[in-house]
Amino acid sequence: QVHLVESGGGLVQAGGSLRLSCAASGRTFSSYAMGWFRQAPGKEREFVAARRWSGGTTAYAESVKGRFTISRDNAKNTAYLQIDSVKPEDTAVYYCAAGNVRASFGVEASYDHWGQGIQVTVSS
Repeated sequence: QVHLVESGGGLVQAGGSLRLSCAASGRTFSSYAMGWFRQAPGKEREFVAARRWSGGTTAYAESVKGRFTISRDNAKNTAYLQIDSVKPEDTAVYYCAAGNVRASFGVEASYDHWGQGIQVTVSS
């Protein structure tokens, strides 16, 4: 069983930065991909970024390219999402996910395990 726990969310001013963490436990992740999704109020959940646990393959939604960076710390079994130059439209609940993704990183069904989500609120 894989257990994912997000942290690092909260209230941030527009233009600022924050880093979300996703601590993973329960099994090894060498073949997995870690993904971040978000759900804004009144909207469907959308893909944000993903990265293979092994190797450097990454993917980003067009809307966040250049501002979001996904990374991981193998020793800590933790994935990160660095968010820079935050905008009010980044306000959402952010979820991390893990799975043996074989198809597109952006497909939710590709991920078997999900965190509980964490709120990020950007004030203007």
